[in-house]
Amino acid sequence: MSSVRNAAPAPDSGLSVCIANLNRPSAKDKTLVEILERLRSVESKIDGLGIRGNLTPPLYSVSQASVYPTPGPFVADADVQVPVSASSAPPASPAHSNSSGSYRYVSSVYQMLQWPVVHQILNNMEHQGRPCGLGRSGNNDLLVPRGLRSSPNPLPLDGLQPANLPGHASISNTMPYGGAPTGSGMTGLVVDWETIQTLSKAYFDLYNFMYPLLDRRCFSAATISNVLATGFEDSAMSVLALLVLSLGEVAMTMPSGIPISIHKGRASGIKGGTLDRPPGLAFFNEARKRMGFALTDVSVENVQIFVLAALYYESCGRSTDCWRMTVSASVACQMLINSRPNESQSPQSGLIRRLYWHCCMMESSMHMEFEMPLTGLERLDTAVGLPDFDEVLSEEDYIGNQSTHYLEHFASQIVLHRLLAEFHSTLMTSFESGPLPAFPAATPLGFSSEEDGAATIKQLAARLDQWRGMLPSHLHWQENHPPSPFSDNVSFHPVFPEHQIHSSSIFTVNGSEHTAKYSCGADMLAAMLRTRYYHARYLLHRPFIFKALHHHDTLTHEDAEGAAVCLRSCLKWPVAMPSASLNKRLVPMSFFWSQNMFGVLVLLHVSRTHPVLARVRSSYCGPQFEFEASETINLYIEWLRDLRNIDPTTTWCWDVVRVLYGLEE
Repeated sequence: MSSVRNAAPAPDSGLSVCIANLNRPSAKDKTLVEILERLRSVESKIDGLGIRGNLTPPLYSVSQASVYPTPGPFVADADVQVPVSASSAPPASPAHSNSSGSYRYVSSVYQMLQWPVVHQILNNMEHQGRPCGLGRSGNNDLLVPRGLRSSPNPLPLDGLQPANLPGHASISNTMPYGGAPTGSGMTGLVVDWETIQTLSKAYFDLYNFMYPLLDRRCFSAATISNVLATGFEDSAMSVLALLVLSLGEVAMTMPSGIPISIHKGRASGIKGGTLDRPPGLAFFNEARKRMGFALTDVSVENVQIFVLAALYYESCGRSTDCWRMTVSASVACQMLINSRPNESQSPQSGLIRRLYWHCCMMESSMHMEFEMPLTGLERLDTAVGLPDFDEVLSEEDYIGNQSTHYLEHFASQIVLHRLLAEFHSTLMTSFESGPLPAFPAATPLGFSSEEDGAATIKQLAARLDQWRGMLPSHLHWQENHPPSPFSDNVSFHPVFPEHQIHSSSIFTVNGSEHTAKYSCGADMLAAMLRTRYYHARYLLHRPFIFKALHHHDTLTHEDAEGAAVCLRSCLKWPVAMPSASLNKRLVPMSFFWSQNMFGVLVLLHVSRTHPVLARVRSSYCGPQFEFEASETINLYIEWLRDLRNIDPTTTWCWDVVRVLYGLEE
């Protein structure tokens, strides 16, 4: 039977301990209650700005017909690669200078690559003898890959090997998998108490602050107690414990992990393990051996198992495996909610809501960027409701929340996710942007396709800034740079001026200059919250880029300012800066950010070579833009160069960017 060596006395077991009303501060303090109420008000409020305004005259008058081809339909079938024709008729000028037909909203980089101007640049690279790895179809059309890229090699399957952990902690496997089991356990897995304590604490002190999906007290009182009493058996509790230990080993790479490589004196941000054997693999493989026995359970633990497995695959850069585990978690979550409605009134109701929203956020990100299909989980959001965080925290979590505010980060991201889903539905409807379905749970905000496109985006942007303005004071951040001289042209966002570059003093371009002002977990939370905000603002204003590229003869000052907002919003995302960039295994969905940074690099290249966007850069983006854009290019290139070693999605992005920017291999 699996066992635990030198075991410390087990804490009292049983779920009753998990729900005991301990005499320590509640998580539902006044600050968190207030922020939840304020965020709910942002979510439910539809801004009545009603801005149509007078039509603004064209900014650039073009006497001859546009030389840029008309965009074709954005294909959304299941093919891995989609050919895009290189020849199309010139566009007809819209009858209305601000007609929504002049704008095109797309949520993914894959779709942006099919914009005629962008496609033509990539096509020209191929014709100039600079192949960028896109390939061609039988009729010589350029092939644009879509979706996630799978890893060519599976993770090694061997089990635990003797290993040394900090201090005297150790693990060993006394019997290889496949041998006759002893008792009810599958292997003679031996893990000492210090290892369990060290790795589980590492998990909860980092991962559970980023994803508050497990209850520390329940895990200690029930899961670990069970493992201490019976060893690692073929049960859901054992699987969950092993997954926590595997991610705990990944978490320990943040302060002490050894970089897997060095490029020109710069250490890789991928720490711990090797390219083939990521940290935590031994525990993860032991969990995989047992997962089949809990595969169809209808329980909170079943959802947690799939979620944690997805997080582990995410840390390895295995995007398709991460997606498949996320889908499994979503399906398990639906089954739990639908088949056990009484759970919504149980002590675990708050945990179920957090698991639900985590699955929704993961699904929607992969749907919008990679066009992966939705499971239908998002249809339950009204019935599930927002988490209330009214459970009693452990002492460690209470102290951690005081320093990282992780519960408020999680609540804020949920509302930002719902806003982005509404934006997506509204823009898809308003700009008739293609066949991608809107989120069923997200109701478009009531704009018709005849309404002024700039006014539509302006109202949505005001809601985004309202979300930011209602964040609690300890989640606020300030822009670094003084106002641009062009700020009087159009005020898109009166609360937070768009002309300021958004890097903050806790994030630096040079990793050697980075000092952890806060804990590593707090740095990561801040980086992700801010990056998601700027990414949302970037997507929201990208239709102005489309108009500048393909309908520049009707471009107005308002359109040019909107394009400038888009360009400024894609600069120096905190996720690409230390400390997040120094710990890429811990960055949520790093492959998602790789693809988006790739899209930004393509867009910045186009903005230098296209005459209209080049003029927008020089006249509307402010005096610091060129310097900030140069730093951004270096940051994002370094990100892709680093992650290409473990992530096939990033590898493809790197192959194109390397040719686009003339980089060395």
